[in-house]
Formats: sequence, structure tokens, C-alpha cells
Amino acid sequence: MSSDNAFGAGNAYSTQVSFGDAPAAQQPVPDNLIKDTTTAGFAADVIRESRNQPVLVDVWAPWCGPCKQLQPALEKRVRAAGGKVKLVKMNIDEHPSIAGQLGIQSIPAVVVFHNGQPVDGFVGAVPESQIDALIGRLAGPAGDPNAAIADAVKAAAEARAAGDLQTAAQIFDAVLQQQPENVEAIAGLAELLFDGGDTEGAEELLATAPAEKKDAAPLAAMRTRIDLAKAAAALGDPRALEQRLAADPKDQQARFDLAMIYNAQGRRDEAADGLLAIIKANRDWNEGAARAQLLKLFEAWGMTDPATLSARRKLSSLLFS
Repeated sequence: MSSDNAFGAGNAYSTQVSFGDAPAAQQPVPDNLIKDTTTAGFAADVIRESRNQPVLVDVWAPWCGPCKQLQPALEKRVRAAGGKVKLVKMNIDEHPSIAGQLGIQSIPAVVVFHNGQPVDGFVGAVPESQIDALIGRLAGPAGDPNAAIADAVKAAAEARAAGDLQTAAQIFDAVLQQQPENVEAIAGLAELLFDGGDTEGAEELLATAPAEKKDAAPLAAMRTRIDLAKAAAALGDPRALEQRLAADPKDQQARFDLAMIYNAQGRRDEAADGLLAIIKANRDWNEGAARAQLLKLFEAWGMTDPATLSARRKLSSLLFS
């Protein structure tokens, strides 16, 4: 699907970017880059060690097929980074408590710690290009053959963040001409369509992803965002809910519905604070619906979004203080 209809974008950017291969870098590799950890060892292996360099925590299980698919790619790229990052693997079956504290509900999941705090990550057996982009952000270029594609996707995201939607659409469109199955570009262009009011077009674009990649994290996050927006649209006038809540501060259903509407309006911190308020008052309200909804918001926003990072810290404080 082209972005022409929504943004007047063609493939202009494809003439400015070379998508050729880059030679792999050869570097000496330290011996202690990859290890397994336990609940007892987590503080030393991850929290303290992350003050020296970023640490990727790979949460996995022996029965998880996608975990087995992801681990070799992670290990390869961590070694290629030559000591700029480390990888710590945690078996969720043997050590479930840490994963629970991090709000992890599905695996594989990778959480990046730096200076003792979670700062980045993803969920699912993501494509190698996404791993490369993550390692690149943490450690700098590592000779990835897909570096030009990754750089183009990054440039599109930066253009979108700067408000230059046409340039972002052009770049995503150019990437998809080179790699039609690139999930970051599919999700990025779908987000532009959705934000422009073309929900149907966004859903059609997401549907073009190949079956084996349909559950990739960027696509899942975009589908979740669309679903949340549809649900919020059915809730009606937020002013009526605000009046209900003002009349009865214990009306958790009104608070919950308002959080969904605030999220749809882009008021992420307010949405998170509303759900956190429910959890603080009664974490078991409606069978834990507030926490479940908050985790859906994290998925839709992305693990590196400032609202996600802030709300995740507040959630951990509520649950484990």
C-alpha cells in the first residue's frame, strides 16, 4: 500500500538512500557478555551491572518456541557489539517474580536496564532488524547489513516526531518498496494513516504483514492502539464521566472509562494516573481490570515512551513497596 492518498507522498526518499549491504565489523569479544541469572542474582547481574553498560534481560521459558528463535539472534548481536552491552537470560518458569514486577505477561520479552532502571525493550520474537536497531541505539553501529534500512526507519520516526508527516510517509513508503515485509515500516505508516483519520486504511496496511510476522511487537502495538480507540469512542461524553467521578470519587468504573478516553485523546499521563489510582484503591477491582488495561497501554505506547516508563515505575512502587 502506498502512502500517496493520505500524505501526497511517493518514493522521493528512495533516491536519497542506499540500501546496500555493509561489511560486518570484527572486534575482540569479552568472555562474560552473556549469562543466566536468578531471582537472587538479579540485583547484581542486572541492576548493578547496568551501571557499567546497558544490560538486556531476556525473559524466556524452555517450552517457548519464539524464545528459542529469538535467543540466537540476541546472542549474536550482543557479541558483535563487543562489550558495549550485555545479555542476561532469566527462565520465567524458575524465576517468575521478577517478570511479574516488570509487568511482563507474554514471552519472549526483552527489557533493557541502564543505570539501574528499565529504559527500553520489546515483546515477542521481533525481526532481526528491530534487534539491530535496539543494539544500535545502545552501542552504536555494529556493521549490520541492514543498517541503511534501519537508519531510514529511524529517520522516518524522527520526521514524524518533528511533525513532518509527509517526509515520514515518504521514507516509510521507500522502505516498503525495498522490504515489503518490514514490520517497523508497516506499523509506522499505519500509525500515520490512523493519526490522519484513516482507520480503515491503517487496518488494511497492517493486514499486509505476512502471517509469520503478524504478531511482531510494532504491529501488535498498533492493533492494540486501534482497538483502544474504538473502545473509547463507544464510551460517550467524557464530561458526563467527569461529573460522575466528582460526585463519587469511589466510582472506579467512571475513572476507568475516563482513562480510556484520555488515552484516545493523547493524554497518556492522565490515562495512566487514573488506572494507577484504581490499583492503589483496590488492585483487585473488576478482577484486576485496571492493571490489565495499563499493560495494554504500555504495549500500545511502546516500552520507551516517557509515559510508559513513568507509569511502570509508579506501578512497581505500588505493587512492591
